[in-house]
Amino acid sequence: MSQHHKRPPSSLIFIFGGSGDLNHRKLAPALYNLYMDNWMPEKFDIVGIGRRPYDQDSYRTHLFNGIQQFSRRKADEAGGWEAFAQRVAYLQMDAEKEEEYQKIAEIVKEKEAAYGEHPNVIFYLAVAPQLVPGIVSKLGPLNICHDTKCTRVVVEKPFGHDLESANELNKLLASMFDEKQIYRIDHYLGKETVQNILALRFANALFEPIWNRNYIDHIQITAAETVGVEGRGDFYEKSGALRDMVQNHILQLLCMVAMEAPVSFDADEIRNKKVDVLHAIRKISKEEVHQYAVRGQYSHGWMKGTEVNGYREEKNVAPDSPVDTFAAVKFYIDNWRWQDVPFYVRTGKRMHEKETIITVQFKAAPSYAFPPEAAETWRANRLTISIAPDMDIRLRFQSKRPGQDLTLSPVDMIFSYNDAYEEHEPEAYETLLLDVMEGNATLFMREDQVEAAWKVIMPILDAWENREPVDFPNYGPGSWGPEDAEALIARDGRNWVTLPAPHQE
Repeated sequence: MSQHHKRPPSSLIFIFGGSGDLNHRKLAPALYNLYMDNWMPEKFDIVGIGRRPYDQDSYRTHLFNGIQQFSRRKADEAGGWEAFAQRVAYLQMDAEKEEEYQKIAEIVKEKEAAYGEHPNVIFYLAVAPQLVPGIVSKLGPLNICHDTKCTRVVVEKPFGHDLESANELNKLLASMFDEKQIYRIDHYLGKETVQNILALRFANALFEPIWNRNYIDHIQITAAETVGVEGRGDFYEKSGALRDMVQNHILQLLCMVAMEAPVSFDADEIRNKKVDVLHAIRKISKEEVHQYAVRGQYSHGWMKGTEVNGYREEKNVAPDSPVDTFAAVKFYIDNWRWQDVPFYVRTGKRMHEKETIITVQFKAAPSYAFPPEAAETWRANRLTISIAPDMDIRLRFQSKRPGQDLTLSPVDMIFSYNDAYEEHEPEAYETLLLDVMEGNATLFMREDQVEAAWKVIMPILDAWENREPVDFPNYGPGSWGPEDAEALIARDGRNWVTLPAPHQE
């Protein structure tokens, strides 16, 4: 634990949905970890807001149990919990009643007097998407929200259901807050390996000169899950894989891989480069969607010896649901760096392995100088960035096998975070919550980013909603998705890349 880094200014954090699952599993453990690692401000308080009738002691016990279960630091470690718990309070209120919001204003005045200064006031909306507009419209008129330097609102995904609803939510937020106060959070961007993409690309002269269409054949992004909808059928019926994963997580990863070099690490400079990528993605017409996009839905079957339901058998799912639990898309980026380099992305539930990986496939080197037997195992160079569940970077290159014959074999040079560093990497929410307190918006989506991402996928969504799938369910649990996804990439003479996890090797 370092005692010498600069800590954020005093902060008062209100968590709407303070009695909910996100706070229990992610936010409270993240804030506790920051506290134990000496990253929280000298003066801070956390106020959970919810309808459930907790008193202060029972609420703190509720959070204690969540930290014990989900935090990388246990709550009984070195007496830290007792001190942390004194900074935690619960406010029972009905967020739909405007008069209740005066309670928040009173708490701000009370803490301002106690701190001897005006703190950062952070409103984290850890609530269902349909509740966000009502809360935002009631927070806006409070006097405490007029200080754009100190007041911030954090909005969880999904950010809108489509382009129209995203635009409406952006307009509502803009009418109540300045854009620099709005932090649209995507926890994927807080992961250490995702942030390392920028360091890998721009801090190493080895990669940037070949990071373009002259040397790269194609790029793949896979975000596969082994779980089903996990009791969230009512949410998933309004979402689906394309909305839930591609529109935000995967397109954000694509932007990190494809963006131009920034002139600085200023938040808006980084976000400008990402928006440029989204604007450059070739728009797919509704008539062409079947050539560029594949959807799927998992069936009833077996996974690792366990019988599992098909999607249509899940709780709160329609028996004839057309919702996609798998999506694969081929994108092109029409700019000087990436012209005609395909970006293949796929995501799905109930897939063979849990893994999120980015694969940069380089063009094959000419083999004319080697004897025919050396070319039998010829493989192009490949860079693979593993984001989850293991974090590593693999560079594949050709090497001569020991012996008298000139036989080549592909080998992997692997950098593993766990092997290279003794420090425990922070959870994604730790990084993002600290950024909010510090006022650093680099890893958060700006209004134009959100709208540009929706514009990319709306033709696919429109085509799918206007044409019912005739083959659902079309892939079994434990597979890598529907056959059409294999055909999507095989038509181009390529194949999807999967990697064995280190513990399987």
